[in-house]
Amino acid sequence: MPIDPSAFRRRLLAWYDTHGRELPWRAAPGAAPTDPYRVWLSEVMLQQTTVPHATPYFQAFIARWPTVVDLANAADGDLMAAWAGLGYYARARNLLACARAVARDHDGVFPDTEAGLLALPGVGDYTAAAVAAIAFGRAANVVDGNVERVMARLHAVQTPLPAARPELKRLAAAYVTDDRPGDWPQALMDLGATVCRPKSPLCPSCPIRIDCAAYAEGDPGRYPLKTPKAHRPHRQGIAWVIRNASGQVGLVRRPDKGLLGGMVGLPTSDWSEAAPADDPPLPGPWTEAGAIEHVFTHFSLTLTVRTAQGEGDYIWMAPDEALKALPTVFSKALTRGLGA
Repeated sequence: MPIDPSAFRRRLLAWYDTHGRELPWRAAPGAAPTDPYRVWLSEVMLQQTTVPHATPYFQAFIARWPTVVDLANAADGDLMAAWAGLGYYARARNLLACARAVARDHDGVFPDTEAGLLALPGVGDYTAAAVAAIAFGRAANVVDGNVERVMARLHAVQTPLPAARPELKRLAAAYVTDDRPGDWPQALMDLGATVCRPKSPLCPSCPIRIDCAAYAEGDPGRYPLKTPKAHRPHRQGIAWVIRNASGQVGLVRRPDKGLLGGMVGLPTSDWSEAAPADDPPLPGPWTEAGAIEHVFTHFSLTLTVRTAQGEGDYIWMAPDEALKALPTVFSKALTRGLGA
């Protein structure tokens, strides 16, 4: 049966009014839009990151940099250290570039249209639509992974991801109107996050199950269909943990371009599929401390950890301070080295 968009929206928004999540960057259902800075910051953090993981970072950022102008004035190193642990570090560099563009070119005020937002550094289609809808009340088609899943099940879409994305975006657009434009995408996202979950969807609790083709088929969990993942290559390398006479850890600043660009890290060899060159940054002697495993988006990594005492032109930090500043892969390696 074809879906009545108006009835569909009424059911889902009524559910959202009662069951919508309370989040620190969100206005209550039906309330006036919240600060665009908070919406933008949360949306950037939530890309590839869960709400429970992102929430303490968001709160720390807001406490430290309460406005976009404050963030624009942050030192690069401070921002990158505060971002450590959120992953996908190009987002942190884009975050700072965008904040500085808003402060410099827009007097600290975010543009209020999708087109204006898209002109900002590092802002893509999804973020522009989300900020336009949630912060400015624009009727925008906001499609994240949760919305894709809801649409794929609602319409039993037979095309697998990622090829299905244009079709899913087109289907989602059919339900966008000028009525409650900020609440609508948040209702869809909350439904996907809490009810229409990737695994074990809670169909008896779903307010739109009567519209759902996948529910009618009896197996909503099979949607969205997915193309089999390509093989993930494995790389290996060496991480060197250097301690000085005061017990501080020697860190380096990674190049701005490339993986973990601009972050502080441990000195390492190259990461490659072949055995790494054993070329330590100091003469040693070096002590083996075992190895750690880490998985990036496009490859997995084994880092052998070696430790030594020494001095040199490094960024010296106390171990507890270093663990907070380092991205996860280096935090793992340092923890292993400190325990050796």
